[in-house]
Amino acid sequence: MTQKDKNQSSADPKPVLTSEKEQESKKTCFVIMPIADMDGYEPGHFTRVYEHLIKPACSKAGYIAHRADLVAASNYIIIDILRKIVESDLVICDLSGRNPNVLYELGVRQAFNLPTVLIKDQITPRIFDIQGLRCADYRHNLRIDEVQKEQENIRAAIIETAEKPNDFNSMIQLLGLSPAPLPSRVELSNDTSVILQSLKNISSRLADIEAAPVRIPVKRTLSDFLGTIQTVTVPSEDEPESYIVNGEQMYKGERIYFEGKDVGTLINYDASGITIATHDGKRKKYPHNHPKFSTFTTLPF
Repeated sequence: MTQKDKNQSSADPKPVLTSEKEQESKKTCFVIMPIADMDGYEPGHFTRVYEHLIKPACSKAGYIAHRADLVAASNYIIIDILRKIVESDLVICDLSGRNPNVLYELGVRQAFNLPTVLIKDQITPRIFDIQGLRCADYRHNLRIDEVQKEQENIRAAIIETAEKPNDFNSMIQLLGLSPAPLPSRVELSNDTSVILQSLKNISSRLADIEAAPVRIPVKRTLSDFLGTIQTVTVPSEDEPESYIVNGEQMYKGERIYFEGKDVGTLINYDASGITIATHDGKRKKYPHNHPKFSTFTTLPF
C-alpha cells in the first residue's frame, strides 16, 4: 500500500453504530392498521405490510415504529393504545380494508389535530368522509421489485407531514374546528400506583385462568367420595406419596389452599377425610362433608 493509499484510508469515515441512547431519542410513530386477518387478504398479510413496508419507511424517516400487538404483550389494553395514539410524535393510519377499529382510532387522533399520515392499498376505495385528505397508496401484493418504491413514498409522506406543523392532513382543519385540548399528565401517588399494578397483575392472572381448561364441579355424596378415594403409586421412592382429592392430584407435604388462603400442608387423605398440618404446628382433619372440603386445592387462587 502506497503512502497516498494509507492517507486516504485513514481519512475514510468509520461506520457509526447507533447506541441504545440514540435509539431512545428517536421520535415515535404509532401505526394504526388492521391486526387480525381480514376477508379478501391472505393470512398474515397486514403483518407483512407492517414489517416490510411501514416499519422500514419509518426507520428511513428517523422514526421508531410501534404497533398495538407488538408493544406490550398481553397487558396491552385499550387505554394504552389510546395513550399511544395521542402521545406519539406521528401516527400512520392504514385504511386498507376499511377496518372499523382503525377508523375509530383515526378519529381519536384527528380530534386532537395531531400529525397523521394516511395510507391504503390500491384495492381499497377511498372513503368518502375523508377523501379530501392526502393518502399514499401502495400495491397490496407487495412485489419485491416495488416494495422499495412504496417504502420511499411512505417515507416522503412522513417527512412532508413532519415538516409542516400547521398542516396535519386533518378533518379538524378542513372544517375549521378547534381541536380537543390534550389532557395534562396526572402524577399518581405511590399507593395508587401499587393498587393499579396489583389490579393489572390480577387481570393477568384471571386471563391465565380463563385460558386454562375449565373443571366443572360435580356434586357428590359422602358415599361417592368413600368409593372413589385412591392413592397414586409413585414410580420413584424419593417422591412423596400423592392422593386424588377433588379430582386433583395432591402430594404429601404440598401446600393446601382454601379460597386463595394458605391453610397448611397435606399430611394424609383417607376414607375419613383430609388431614392438614396448620402453620401453628397443629393437625386438623376435615371430613368429606365439611363445607370447606370441596374447595381444597393446591392452586393459590
